[in-house]
Amino acid sequence: MVILFDQYNLPNNIYETIFATEQQAVVAKLLIEDMKSQGGEIGKTEMSIFANKLHEGTLIDAPEHKGPAVLRGILKQKETTMSYNKRQFYDRILTPMKAMGMIDYDLYKKRYRISDSFNKALTKIGIMWSQEVRKKPL
Repeated sequence: MVILFDQYNLPNNIYETIFATEQQAVVAKLLIEDMKSQGGEIGKTEMSIFANKLHEGTLIDAPEHKGPAVLRGILKQKETTMSYNKRQFYDRILTPMKAMGMIDYDLYKKRYRISDSFNKALTKIGIMWSQEVRKKPL
C-alpha cells in the first residue's frame, strides 16, 4: 500500500491519511474502536462477526468522532448503520492494516491485536530518508 499525502494539508484523522475513501476511513475507525472496547485484542471469530455485521448492515455503535466534518457527518449519531462488503473489508481494510503494522495477527493464538509497529515503520522510513539526503552525489 502506498500512502500519498500533502504535508501542508494533513488531515487531523490518521484514517483519512491512510485510506483512499471516506467509507474506508470510517470502517477502519470502527474496527479499531471495536478492538479497543475489547482490550485492544480480538479473536478470529470476533473479527468475522464484525465483518458480518458490516456486510449485513446491522447496527454498529459508531465512535464519537471529532475529526473533519465529512466523518462527523457520517458518525454524528451515537449509533448508525454501516454497510460494507465482507470481502472488501478483508482486502481493503484489514489486510492493509496488518501489512502496515497497525494490527498484528498471532497465528498460534488466532488473535488480532492493535500494534505500534506502524509507528516504528514510519520512524524507520524517516531515518532512511535522512540517510538518503546526507549521501554524497554519485
